[in-house]
Amino acid sequence: MIKNPNRNNIKQAKKINSKNDTNLIKADNESVKKEFILEGLDCANCAAKIERQSNNIDGVKSAVVDFVAAKLIIEIENASKQDVIIEKVKEIVKRIEPDVNVVAFEEKSKKINSKSEDDEDEEENNKSEIIRLIVGAIIFGAATVLKLSNNLELILYLVSYVLVGGEVVLRALKNIKRGQVFDENFLMSIATIGAFSIGQYPEGVAVMLFYQLGEIFQDIAVNRSRKSITALMDIRPDFANLKIGEELKKVSPEEVGIGNIIVVKPGEKVPLDGKVIEGNSMIDTSALTGESVPREVGAGDSILGGVINKNGLLTIEVEKEFGDSTIAKILDLVQNASSKKAPTENFITKFARYYTPVVVFSAVLLAVIPPLVIQGATFSQWLYRALAFLVVSCPCALVVSIPLGFFGGIGGASKNGILVKGGNYLEALNNVEIIVFDKTGTLTKGVFKVTDIKPQNNISKDQLIKFAAYAENFSNHPIAISIVSAYDNEIDKNSIKNYEEISGHGIKVMVEGREILAGNYKLMDKENIAYEQVETAGTVVHVSVDKEYAGYIVISDEVKDDSAKAIKDLKSMGIKKTVMLTGDSKAVGTKVAKELGLDEVYAELLPDQKVEKVELLDKEKSASGKLVFVGDGINDAPVLARADIGIAMGGVGSDAAIEAADVVIMTDEPSKIAAAIKIAKKTRRIVMQNIIFALAIKAIILVLVAIGLGTMWEAVFGDVGVTLLAVLNSMRAMRNN
Repeated sequence: MIKNPNRNNIKQAKKINSKNDTNLIKADNESVKKEFILEGLDCANCAAKIERQSNNIDGVKSAVVDFVAAKLIIEIENASKQDVIIEKVKEIVKRIEPDVNVVAFEEKSKKINSKSEDDEDEEENNKSEIIRLIVGAIIFGAATVLKLSNNLELILYLVSYVLVGGEVVLRALKNIKRGQVFDENFLMSIATIGAFSIGQYPEGVAVMLFYQLGEIFQDIAVNRSRKSITALMDIRPDFANLKIGEELKKVSPEEVGIGNIIVVKPGEKVPLDGKVIEGNSMIDTSALTGESVPREVGAGDSILGGVINKNGLLTIEVEKEFGDSTIAKILDLVQNASSKKAPTENFITKFARYYTPVVVFSAVLLAVIPPLVIQGATFSQWLYRALAFLVVSCPCALVVSIPLGFFGGIGGASKNGILVKGGNYLEALNNVEIIVFDKTGTLTKGVFKVTDIKPQNNISKDQLIKFAAYAENFSNHPIAISIVSAYDNEIDKNSIKNYEEISGHGIKVMVEGREILAGNYKLMDKENIAYEQVETAGTVVHVSVDKEYAGYIVISDEVKDDSAKAIKDLKSMGIKKTVMLTGDSKAVGTKVAKELGLDEVYAELLPDQKVEKVELLDKEKSASGKLVFVGDGINDAPVLARADIGIAMGGVGSDAAIEAADVVIMTDEPSKIAAAIKIAKKTRRIVMQNIIFALAIKAIILVLVAIGLGTMWEAVFGDVGVTLLAVLNSMRAMRNN
């Protein structure tokens, strides 16, 4: 049973990064996913209409308009029909928003160290619009202040109205012709023209003027919000210095192939994943991990694209093409995160669909019924109230600010080294009740270390670790590597003879003419060597020299420095149960669980048994509660997929983690889980503030207008003023404090 209804849709098709087509995904049934940039999209209500009507096209599996990213993502059931369907989608966009350009994602040029043409066009349009409004406002002021004849006054008001609101009326007429009636252009046109019809000339112009000013400020706020959030996640390198012979050529990262040599100068971003072959430097990984402390790299070290080279010159051999690199995968995750909408976003979109028509029809009734049933009531009086009623009805405050809030939360989490794959997962983190952890690589470092050396029979500690290190020298097993590392001396490989690895037991080898055995108790039993039986929370390697027992070495996996803090923080946040599942021995599992303060531990589990345990734990949560599984993303994929929310302690560069999980902790720090939940709670708090604030203000103004205590001035504030405040409030979601 799958608890998360969105999981199948989200994980059904995995994105295939390609240099030639970054927006194409083919699933098993030959469906196709296309992405388009909707240039000039600034109406959230229109975005909802585009999404709704695109979903109604025959052959469309799903269509999502990401208003924040101004992007349309459409999945088509049959690839052969994509051209026809795409044309229909473009027709819908043009019908609803004629000024919006539909551009295929791969055709959208990348910005490189300069303002884009779109930004310059946007600034130019804003300037011309502001000039037009200023001229209209001056004429309006003259008509209001100067004592003029009625006819001249009316002419000046009409001229100022045309300058200020002519564009709005024209858009409303075009939309009505296309069958788009209930939008803000229609509402403002009816309200202000109605004000003129009952002799309220100054109010008709003033309301349109302040509405237009509010719209400009709202657009500026939304665009800045988009840019601010995008800037948090802007880790894409602009260029690579490709080394050709002795020359350096500045090229796009997409042009660099595996095995090519690139040079990264101080202050530049590392453009691709690779290995340092020359040079030493400090690197700033904060863009990827959120960690502010620089890290040192030198020849032989792996390095990831997106980090910043601080002070040295680095020569790097490229190991992955840009499309397959860690940075490309992260960018893809972040850029598509806001297309996976939270339940609150979906609810508000549906709510807005019915809210506006209901208010419009209520306004009609308000204009018609009271003059007929209330003695002394005039039609002009109630028409004015109905017109003001209309102004308030636009749901933009909700439709704009809520997606921005979730996108801001995702951006803030990304800045903190936490990748959340969608607003749905960010919202789900608010309801976590049970958190299940894997042990190795999640709560522990996954790096084995010698923790105890116990020599016997007149053998010193130095001798025991030397014998063991010589025996294990040719093995690549993590335990062998930890023993060689603990010896910390040069090994004379020429003195090692007759190396034999005995499967499931250990190693037999001759060192300087002496027979060394190093392995588990089975090896000692096999060779009939009396040994000391040890009960400890670690792996024991027994050693014998010339058939005589020499002692044992204990190797343990270290607990991460912040694991205990992570469990403590989660419990203080109200998490009901913390559980650890491990394939390790019961003694090891119990020791780690006790050290960290976990509620339950289940040891010696195979991957399928972990899934069974998660399903049993899932039954313990409430109907609205969520179960989280936290794993290293490499061998925990089945459990990550089964949980309501899968969190991977994958670290930077773990492809398996990035693919398998819903949330990726880039720094491998368990304490970031509590940080992710904290960000999720803050985001929901901001979203709920916007919903309550917008609906409450609109309800109050609607009541005041209906009873005659409110005017169009308050109504304009209830529309654009509330939207502007809600957008500004949404921006707080970007900050993690």
